[in-house]
Amino acid sequence: MDHGFLYNALVFLVSAVVMVPISKRLGMGSVLGYLLAGVVVGPWGLKLITNVQDIVHFSEFGVVLLLFLIGLELEPKKLWNLRVPIFGLGGLQVLLNSLLFFILGILFGMPWKGALVAGMGISLSSTAIALQIFKEKNFLNTSAGSSGFSILLFQDIAVILMIAVLPLLSEQTAHAGSAGGWVSFFRTIAIFALVIGGGRFLLRPLLRWIASIQLREIFTAFALLLVIAFAALMQSLELSMGLGAFIAGVLLADSEYRHALETDIEPFKGLLLGLFFISVGMSINFESVSQNPGQVLAWLSVIIVGKISVHWLLGKMFHLPTSQIPFFSGVLSQVGEFAFVLFGAAVALKVLPEETAAILSAAVALSMLTTSVFVLLYDKFLLQFFTATKDETPQDTIENEFNPVIIAGFGRFGQIIGRLLYANHITATVLDFEPDQIELLRKFGFKVYYGDATRMDLLQSAGAAQAKILVVAIDDVEDSLRLIDLAKEHFPNLQIFARARNVQHVYKLMDRQVQVIERETFESSLKMGTEVLKSLGWGAFQAMQAGHRFRMHNNKMLVDLHPSNGDQATLVAKAKQAREDLEKMFNQEKELLRQGDQGWE
Repeated sequence: MDHGFLYNALVFLVSAVVMVPISKRLGMGSVLGYLLAGVVVGPWGLKLITNVQDIVHFSEFGVVLLLFLIGLELEPKKLWNLRVPIFGLGGLQVLLNSLLFFILGILFGMPWKGALVAGMGISLSSTAIALQIFKEKNFLNTSAGSSGFSILLFQDIAVILMIAVLPLLSEQTAHAGSAGGWVSFFRTIAIFALVIGGGRFLLRPLLRWIASIQLREIFTAFALLLVIAFAALMQSLELSMGLGAFIAGVLLADSEYRHALETDIEPFKGLLLGLFFISVGMSINFESVSQNPGQVLAWLSVIIVGKISVHWLLGKMFHLPTSQIPFFSGVLSQVGEFAFVLFGAAVALKVLPEETAAILSAAVALSMLTTSVFVLLYDKFLLQFFTATKDETPQDTIENEFNPVIIAGFGRFGQIIGRLLYANHITATVLDFEPDQIELLRKFGFKVYYGDATRMDLLQSAGAAQAKILVVAIDDVEDSLRLIDLAKEHFPNLQIFARARNVQHVYKLMDRQVQVIERETFESSLKMGTEVLKSLGWGAFQAMQAGHRFRMHNNKMLVDLHPSNGDQATLVAKAKQAREDLEKMFNQEKELLRQGDQGWE
């Protein structure tokens, strides 16, 4: 029975809200919860939703957004630092797994073309599932976790070639002419080059123009439009939508708008990725399993055992810590979501029989379930046997790429702080909301990110949980206070250094117990005042001492007046008394200086 959008949304949300917390509470992770929710509400469970294919097509957008965010992480410097694990470990992983399952496909009686497609598809692991598990278990910062991430990145790149190769295997292409496959292949490569070249030079100016409007919802809308446009372009070429989004992400990986794009896309990615996992659970064809239980279970068994064996071997070859290899091998043992795309395209090109694709797809979906079960069993029973021993050589860990200082606002005040830090080899993450200012600073080598620092999601992306100091140099007083309140609530260990626009701003910062407060014009005005005194004939020491006394008195006055802030009568009386005290202090100093001068005569 087909239902409307609201009914489907209600079923999805209820199933997720019920199953995922239960799964997390039982230690099985969120991914297994989503998969089981799909099984329960799908056509092979309670039959609450039966239009599975429509849901799958829509939910694939979650994977598209995930690949866009992965592309955003691939800065040239990071890509270069990971070149050995990405192209060495990742390339060898795809090659060995493809070869292994190609041979097994032949042994299972498949034609060589179908076996090749099966081998390529099975060699891929699920980026969505593996990264989610790595993050939940804090495994990404380990040597093996970094290697796993590199493998997943290479697989996302390898999909480009796999999809491009499919037409070469098609009988339809062969009948159209022996050169047809190669024409399609080179046409695809040429279009990629055109997209990369055009996107490289057009995207950033376009983003700068959108950002200059300073409407968050428009920037969010454009971020989604950007991903959808690249995905639609690839789909129009009969290629993977995720591939287009991935390319878009890579093109913007070193852009100042990267953090803003991440934080705008992340909520949509999370929801749609959960929907994708539910749709995978719904799409498990239990009829194929019941009709061909032997073949499905045989494929599932060889997939799990074969991939764990290959990954274990690679872990040894690349000298990963022995204690980390089992988890690394098990989490990457499932087959990824791109296998569905690859098998579907192969069926359309008549490279893979539909019955074989159904059996393989069932085994792929079940392998996603077994990964979550493996993690549960590993935590409960296997972890104690694979803990690091005292004799094992400690391995280098991949440090989080977070800076110790975050500067919010990079105008005339914030940039002085940033330049001082950079001059002394201290890196800082800079957030600013003025596109023109950002573009100018980038020309001088500063790493500045576009974004509204008062957004919680942007602060998290900028590394506020790991940073030591937050410098608040925002022009707008209300935005400054809002940011400080947010940081105080969610990042209590973060030291806050704040710029104050005026005395009332100082009082509000003192109310919030900000560690260091600096009035933006006070010190510069005081310095000029001392220069005026020197020009009037005062000695350098005398002028400097006068400025120092004024600073001490003014700071004391602010502290004394702070409790009376809001009581106008008391405030006026205390301010008047403070001025009288200051005048008295200067008269006393003048007399002391006069007596000192007479003593030298």
